[in-house]
Amino acid sequence: MKRKILLPTDFSTNALQAIHYALELYKNEACIFYLLNVFSVDSKNIYSIANMVPGSDMYETEKTNSESELAKLLNIFAFGEKGDPKHNFQTISLFNNPLEAIKNVVEEKDIELIVMGTKGETKARGNVFGSTAVSIMEKVRNCPVIVVPELAEIQLPKEIVFPTSYKTHFKKRELSYLIDIAQRCKASIKVLHVAGEEELNEEQLNGKELLDEYFEDVNHSFHSLRNISVPSAINCFVESRESGMVAFINRKHAFFGSILTRPLVKEISFDLKVPILVMHDLRN
Repeated sequence: MKRKILLPTDFSTNALQAIHYALELYKNEACIFYLLNVFSVDSKNIYSIANMVPGSDMYETEKTNSESELAKLLNIFAFGEKGDPKHNFQTISLFNNPLEAIKNVVEEKDIELIVMGTKGETKARGNVFGSTAVSIMEKVRNCPVIVVPELAEIQLPKEIVFPTSYKTHFKKRELSYLIDIAQRCKASIKVLHVAGEEELNEEQLNGKELLDEYFEDVNHSFHSLRNISVPSAINCFVESRESGMVAFINRKHAFFGSILTRPLVKEISFDLKVPILVMHDLRN
C-alpha cells in the first residue's frame, strides 16, 4: 500500500525545501505525494473579500496562478531527471484558509503525514515558526507533522531527540512514526529528560521503563539535563550533539501543558535548525 503524504506549499523557498526533505525521507518507497496550494483573500482588504468568489476575475486569476505554479512543481518532481519511479504526485489547488484546507485534505485523502516548511513568503524576523505552521502543529491532531526550518539541511537524521518528563503514559501507537523514521534512517533515539528533581519518582521510572520497551527495536539511550529551562535544554542538547531531528508528542495537560504553546515553540525553535516531528495524543 502506498503512503499518502501531504506537502502544503506556498511556492516559497522553505516550502520547496520541505518537499525535497520529504522525497529524501521516503526515497525508494511507494508514495503518493499531494502537492497542496491554498489561495485565499487578504483578510485586511475589504475589496478582495467582496470580490473573491468563483467566477470573479480576482478568483480566477488566483486559481490560474495557483494551478500554474503547481504544474511547475509537478514538472520538476514527477517528470524531472531525478524523479523517483516509486513516487506519484497529485496537485490540489483550493480556495480556503490554510488550516481548514489541510484538515479537509487530510480527512478526504486519508493522509498519514504532513511535511511542510516552517515559514512562507511572509517572514517574521526572529520567529522561526510562522503562524500557519504553528496552527497546523497545534490543531491538525489526527495526523503527524514534520516541519522543516529554513536552515535545515536536506539529509536524513542519524540521531533523533525525544524530550519527555516521563510523567505521561505513552501508547506505542502514538510513537509509531518516530520508531518508523528511526528505523528507516537507521537513526538512534535520544530520550531527553529535563530534570527539576534529583531523582525520578515511581511514576517516572515506570514511564522510562515503558519507553525502553517501546524503543527496543531501535538504537536508543536516556539522557538528563538539570538546572536549565526546557527550551534551552533542548536547544543545547541538539546543538552540542548535532542531532538531526527533534520529536514531540503534542499532549494536552501534561509536560507543562501542550509542548506546542506559542511561547515555547518560539523559544525552542529560535536557534533550532533541524526538522521537528510532531505527533499527537490519540486520546485528545
